Amino acid sequence: MTELLEKAIAEVQGLPATDQDAIAAVILDEIADERLWDEAFARSQEQLSRLAGKARADIQAGRVKDGGMDDL
Repeated sequence: MTELLEKAIAEVQGLPATDQDAIAAVILDEIADERLWDEAFARSQEQLSRLAGKARADIQAGRVKDGGMDDL
């Protein structure tokens, strides 16, 4: 466990039980969301690779122009 996490847990331990549970729920939700993102990202590698290849081909073929948000 890192020093920062140890410090955070020490601070949380001094809070009322309802606050501790609320903070624990937020942490667990964040961990679950991160796990879902990692799984989705891992499953999308083939599709991302195809899109990157298409973007490179479009750039090489001159089908891409420089522009900013104002040009949309």
